[in-house]
Amino acid sequence: MDIALDLGTCNTRIFVNNKGKVLDEPSVITYDSIANEILAAGSEAYRMLGKTPTRIHAVYPLEGGVIAELDLVEEMIGIFLSQVSSNKVIMPRVIACIPGEITEVEKRAVVNAISSFGVRRVYLIESAKAAAMGAGLDIMSPHGCMIADIGGGTADVAVMSLGGVSVSRTIKKVGKHMDDEIIKYVRRKYSLIIGSTTAEQCKNAIGCVTPPKEEKIFRVKGRDAMRGLPRYVDMKSSEIYEAISETAMGVVQGIMEVLEKTPPELIGDIYTDGLTISGSLSQLEGFAELIAQHTKLNVIIADNPGDCVVRGCGEAIKYISDVENNTITSVNPLLAAY
Repeated sequence: MDIALDLGTCNTRIFVNNKGKVLDEPSVITYDSIANEILAAGSEAYRMLGKTPTRIHAVYPLEGGVIAELDLVEEMIGIFLSQVSSNKVIMPRVIACIPGEITEVEKRAVVNAISSFGVRRVYLIESAKAAAMGAGLDIMSPHGCMIADIGGGTADVAVMSLGGVSVSRTIKKVGKHMDDEIIKYVRRKYSLIIGSTTAEQCKNAIGCVTPPKEEKIFRVKGRDAMRGLPRYVDMKSSEIYEAISETAMGVVQGIMEVLEKTPPELIGDIYTDGLTISGSLSQLEGFAELIAQHTKLNVIIADNPGDCVVRGCGEAIKYISDVENNTITSVNPLLAAY
C-alpha cells in the first residue's frame, strides 16, 4: 500500500494509490494537559478552537509548513493514517511533501513523525514540485514551468524543468498571517476582540486582495475590548482588503524575486506559458489579477487548487519503484528516501 501525505499547516490531505484522495482534515489536535491524553484531531478538534476550558488545548502543531510540536504531530499523523490504513500487517510506503526552504533538522522531524506510525519507508518531495504535477504541468521535460502554491501556512514559488527545481522561494507569512492581521484590524478600528476561527471565516467569505468590485458584508462576533461584553460588527470587503493587502503583496514580491533569478531561457518559456497558481488561498478574490498586474504574466488558477499538492504526491508514487530497484533511467522528482 502506498500513501501520499500533504502535511499542511492548516489542512492535512491523504491520497491512496488506486483510491484517490481519501482524507482532508484540518491540521488541528486537541489534548488534555493534565490527563496527558489526546481528545480529538481534525474537524472535531477544529470545532473546539478557542472554546476549550483551561486544561484542554486545541492547537495547530505545525507552523509555517514545518513541525512546531513533534509529539503532537506524531499523534495527529497516527490518527489520520490509522483511518486510511487500518491493516498493521502491511506497512505502507509514504510520500510526504516539504517546503522548498527547509533545514535538514526540520526535514528529519517530518520523517520521524511519519515513521512513528510504523511505515516501511518515507519519501520526500518538494511542495512546489508536487503542486506542479498535481496541476498538470510537465516538469520532466526541458521546457521551463513556474508555479506558486499559496497555502495557509506558506507560499512555495518555483521554476522547474527536467524534474528539478531551478529557482525557488518559500514565503512564510501567508494565510494564517492574514487571519492575524484581520484580528489586529478589528481590534484597532472597532475595539472588538475576535478569535482566529472567526477571522478565517471572514477572510474566506469576503476576503479580497484587490479593491472589491462589489461590497460584501460579513458579521463578526466577539468581545468588546473596553467593556468586556459581547458585541458584533458588520465587516466590509474593502476593510478586509485594507487588512490583508500588505501580506498579499509579500507573496507577489516573492514571485517577482524568483523571476529575477530565473535563467533567461526558462523565462522565455514562462512568458509563453504563463504562471500557474495553486493552493487554497489562490482562490481569494483578485489574487490572480494582482499577480498578473505586477508580473505582466498570464496567470492561470489550477483546477481544484487546494488538492494540487496531494494529487501531485499521488502521481509521484509511480516513481517509488525506480528508487527501490535502483533502476533510475530518467529524472526522478523524489528528493530522498528514509
